Amino acid sequence: MASLKTTELNAVQEAARDQFARQSHRYAKGHILQDVSDVAAAVAQINLPARAQILDVATGAGNTGLYLAGLGHDVTLADIARPMLDRALEAASARGLTVKVQEHPAEKFPNASATFDLVTCRVAAHHFSAPEEFVSESARVLKPGGSLLIIDGSIQDGAPEAEEWIHQVEKLRDPSHHRFLTPGQWSRLCERAGLKVVFSKLTPFKQPDLDWYFETAATSLENRAAVLKLIENAPESARRIFGLTLEEGRIVWWLERLALIARKG
Repeated sequence: MASLKTTELNAVQEAARDQFARQSHRYAKGHILQDVSDVAAAVAQINLPARAQILDVATGAGNTGLYLAGLGHDVTLADIARPMLDRALEAASARGLTVKVQEHPAEKFPNASATFDLVTCRVAAHHFSAPEEFVSESARVLKPGGSLLIIDGSIQDGAPEAEEWIHQVEKLRDPSHHRFLTPGQWSRLCERAGLKVVFSKLTPFKQPDLDWYFETAATSLENRAAVLKLIENAPESARRIFGLTLEEGRIVWWLERLALIARKG
């Protein structure tokens, strides 16, 4: 499979592809996303066929898709970065699982309409250049009665100061970050695409210490210093919502993670 050409991507997509291609080795064994308990809890609320057709968008190392393949479903792993798909295939082989892979942006799928029972996307959508196009494409490829599951970092509605603060932090930490969306924003995108939101919940999720985050994203020294400055001067709303604190001299916080399920009528 040939890698996507730069001319096929916009600037946001190109940044995401390059970042995750460079850092794909960081997402293998030992990464926090290997804990798929959030996926299991969400999928338990979705009435899937015994052998569902599933598309996992921006799969990364494949944690979500491989969990679902392990349940006996037919899974296609999609990502914009070929090295990420390579990591996912290595993990699938190690677990004795068979999956399909396809390389493309999250805003345009190569699949036919009404193909999948479930489209999933976990902790990736904040990198998308046009989340409305991702939702529209998801709705298109879902069968009637199919579901879209989005799990991603988020921020409660009605907290613009804290939302802007976390946006600045994440953009400095990883320049391929684009934007967290609030639950309300995701719901409106789903509704416009003809999907009905049947579940939406924010859950505080404790992050590893800041140094781990810097290393995972290969944050530059200049940007690390800027993040530390933002933390030092964080507004009270951000301190409260994200639970900013020190533990044994390390900076930790609780990121809000959204789980949203929307169904196609």
